Amino acid sequence: MSLKVLIVDDDFINRKLIQALLKRHQEMIGEVLEAENGSDALSVLKEHPDIDLILLDILMPVLDGKEFLKIFRSEPENSRIPVIVLSTDDTQKHTVLNLGAEDFLIKPINEDRLMESIQRWTRWS
Repeated sequence: MSLKVLIVDDDFINRKLIQALLKRHQEMIGEVLEAENGSDALSVLKEHPDIDLILLDILMPVLDGKEFLKIFRSEPENSRIPVIVLSTDDTQKHTVLNLGAEDFLIKPINEDRLMESIQRWTRWS
């Protein structure tokens, strides 16, 4: 069974690059959904409660990654969904891990490292 992944990033090009990278692993990754910010991500999650994994940027307008994590992790049922943060700002690592992210990867994303993290934090481990 393949994973349903939500990419949350305000940069259209970043979302498409990550989506293309994930599609190269079709044996693991099934459906890929996108959101432009944390607020959009919360809406997508309400429509798709079966999401298996979230790939989250930190610096976004409207609702950034840190605020998204605070809201998302405040709901006990969301504890089952792993969140991997993808960011250029490595100073935020400890903050987002303390807010409930499972992993933190620096952009540009290394494909092998991303896939290792996905395997580690999902049922593919």
